[in-house]
Amino acid sequence: MDVVSDAISAMRIGRPSSQRLRVGGRWCTRLAPYEGAGFHVVLAGGCRLLPDGGGEPVALGPGDAVLLPHGTGHVLADGPVDPAEASRAVPFEEVNGTGIGIGIGIGSPGGAGRATELLCGKYRLDRSRAHPLMAELPEVVHLPNRVGEHPELRTAVDLLARELDDRRPGSCLAVPSLLDLLLVYMVRAWTADAEAGAWPAVLSDPVTTAALRALHSDPAAPWSNERLAAEAGVSRATLARRFTGLVGRPPMAYLTWWRLTLAATLLRSSDAPLASVARRTGYSSPYALSHAFSREFGVTPGKYRLPAPERHS
Repeated sequence: MDVVSDAISAMRIGRPSSQRLRVGGRWCTRLAPYEGAGFHVVLAGGCRLLPDGGGEPVALGPGDAVLLPHGTGHVLADGPVDPAEASRAVPFEEVNGTGIGIGIGIGSPGGAGRATELLCGKYRLDRSRAHPLMAELPEVVHLPNRVGEHPELRTAVDLLARELDDRRPGSCLAVPSLLDLLLVYMVRAWTADAEAGAWPAVLSDPVTTAALRALHSDPAAPWSNERLAAEAGVSRATLARRFTGLVGRPPMAYLTWWRLTLAATLLRSSDAPLASVARRTGYSSPYALSHAFSREFGVTPGKYRLPAPERHS
């Protein structure tokens, strides 16, 4: 595994959802904040996105993609939106609940404004297991459609749009898989384009990347600073300096945190016995894992595994 794949897999829960909308005339709709990440891709036309909290509006054109990795509430509209218009925006759930917007216009079909086609979707994420790479993503990641940039992202969008246009045998498996692929490509595009931030720098540093790849490939191995430095091809002092300076914590501290995060993911996503989870995450016994897990998460592994209502009973 690699860091981007693991960072997404650790947080992801359930299946993603998506829908294709065709909107026209004067329209304005609001998506409330949610537990997860959302995205929009403009397949035709254009619109404006206004994030909650006074964020800068984003103009979206044909082929543009936008990721909202922290589930930020926002308004989508056919053009510039003032606060009064935003307050009167139609809730997105009402739009979908009435069927309006699926192949017809939202608002006044004969009004001003060009027709716009949007591919919209959501991912369910557990923020208690957020990798720092995902936590560092800005509230809005705008990925403009530029010739020659991120061709794999454009291919995934095209494939997804075709699957949603014409549901063929296997679509029930193809669509969620393509949505997962789209999220990977959007995060990858941000790490490639970002001009600032710790994790784009981490992933461009060969020494730190080699160390992270080793830790994520086999987190249960008996890693030490010496062994990890040898894996990265540098001295122990060089590894400690570069890894700690970029990642923000020493290699072994990162390993401990990642092992516990992986244990949390296994507890919620499988019924594996605690002894098995301990072995897979590098702990010598269920007791050793339980002690470290309780210190990190403030709850025992058994309680963490219970459904939310039972955890609080």
